[in-house]
Amino acid sequence: MSVLLSKDRRALMPIVLPEKPTPQEKYAATELRYYLDLITSAVFDVVHAGDNGIIIRHADDSLSLGEDGFEIASDAEKIVIQGGKRGVIYGVYELLETLGVRFFTSTCEKVPSIVNLICPDIHTRQLPAFEHRDHNYYDLAQNGRFAVKSRLNGNSPEIKEQFGGHQKYTGFVHTFDRIIPAKEFGETHPEYFAMYNGVRVARDDRTQLCLTNPDVLAIAKERVRKMLYAHPETRILSVSQNDHILGCQCEKCLAADKEEGSPAGTLLRFVNAIAEDLETEFPNVVFDTLAYNYTRPVPRITKPRKNVCVRLCSIECCFSHPFETCTDDRSLTLPDGTKTSFINDLRNWGAYHDRLYIWDYTTCFAHYPTPHPNWRTLQINMQAFHKNHVKGVFEQANGAKRGGVDFNELRAYIITKLLWNPYTDVHKHIQEFTDYYYGDAGKYVRDYINVLCDKAEKDNIHVGFNDQPVSELFSDEMLDMLDAIMDKAEEAVKGDALRLYRISKARLSVRWVRLKRHAMLKNELNPEEATKFFTDWKAFGLSRIDEWVSAETTHRALLSNLWRGVEFYDHWINDEEREEF
Repeated sequence: MSVLLSKDRRALMPIVLPEKPTPQEKYAATELRYYLDLITSAVFDVVHAGDNGIIIRHADDSLSLGEDGFEIASDAEKIVIQGGKRGVIYGVYELLETLGVRFFTSTCEKVPSIVNLICPDIHTRQLPAFEHRDHNYYDLAQNGRFAVKSRLNGNSPEIKEQFGGHQKYTGFVHTFDRIIPAKEFGETHPEYFAMYNGVRVARDDRTQLCLTNPDVLAIAKERVRKMLYAHPETRILSVSQNDHILGCQCEKCLAADKEEGSPAGTLLRFVNAIAEDLETEFPNVVFDTLAYNYTRPVPRITKPRKNVCVRLCSIECCFSHPFETCTDDRSLTLPDGTKTSFINDLRNWGAYHDRLYIWDYTTCFAHYPTPHPNWRTLQINMQAFHKNHVKGVFEQANGAKRGGVDFNELRAYIITKLLWNPYTDVHKHIQEFTDYYYGDAGKYVRDYINVLCDKAEKDNIHVGFNDQPVSELFSDEMLDMLDAIMDKAEEAVKGDALRLYRISKARLSVRWVRLKRHAMLKNELNPEEATKFFTDWKAFGLSRIDEWVSAETTHRALLSNLWRGVEFYDHWINDEEREEF
């Protein structure tokens, strides 16, 4: 039965809180009141007693909603929204979305104006598909309250307890060198570090730890203990390999790798020992590690403890085709010489471990502006994660502190919807977003996406996470087609300053690829166009073009006929402009 919420600018229902509401219940009521006032131009009251109205409350444990689940039920006299710590807030946003509100970005919300507001009959119970939901697109990483509207609960956005809090990751990733730094122990104890070609290498993150050395384990236990006492808010702590291609090659480590059938087993022995030692002191902490590169395949013997989480990484994959059907051979070789694919490893880990997380990739990190043809694979891959019992997903994105292009606002929105429900109607979400965010140019944005994805599918073009824009996906002919579509988009919104700004900003994608390809592949650098691109890039408030170096360094690389600015340095951290990240 539908419920009339307001008539002729008069609120017909109060918002009802418990007598002693929690901060999250109070915030949920405040948000609901604001948006109902905005929709109806009526003034809704928040009261602390009553059986009729819009009732907001935390759910009883018997409903098994956890921290993030919620229920909404309506009848002629009331609407009851109840949920977990964050779920009670998510329930309010679900009700508002039912009433026509959309939270597209932190600065772009669609709010209808309806003086006589009717709430349709609503009975829904929702639990997220994944217990941990995270990505690091700028808008959500920098705006915690918007991240709550998007139902993220991971490490990237800082979400205050008042707004439901989040699952704090201490260390986050690649923590070996923070736990036992090469700078601290390298000279005095080289035996703590990985052996390559018979030599111990102790050089920051260009090495790994020797995981079969008992002293390394003893020090790691104490260092991790100190980290947890220093960060009592920790929900997940990372004990994970450095960002380097091989584990220790000493006799003991290689023997353990061979016995396990994968270096992941040697790693899990180490992490399990830390997790077991600290479990009593920190019963609510999960100890996280990676299945990344050489540790990606499942071991034969050692399983993760109940308080250990494994994050499987898709870094080797093609992202223009679904993991389940891609024909690109990007297999890893196991210690016995056999090979394994990512999708095989996903299936194996899903059957092997009951707290499997994913670290996935959503952009081109070498050239952030590059049109990335993953629009049709995002949902299929997310469903593959869900089918294989994944519990948490981090979608690594364009992490530039001032955002980027390549329709990242849309991609961020779609990813948040999929993290909550991998089976949602993505086509509907894309249409709603593009029609509102880009106005009359929305249909051309969809054409652009379709032309890009059609080309990748038709010609079976594989796209990695860090590719140079050299494939036929970015030929002059293709770039001309994309530019022609965007010409139409600009024409459609020429009288709409806001949407015209958004389309002009989006056009930087093709401009960058054309500029870079001509310079590198044809040795044709147009000085005027190069200067104009970089001044426009800055005028749109943007920073990095490459994940690892500043725009200034990327410009110097362009003039120096180098693909990337990282080529100037032994390590990207030496970029003198890196504070601009």
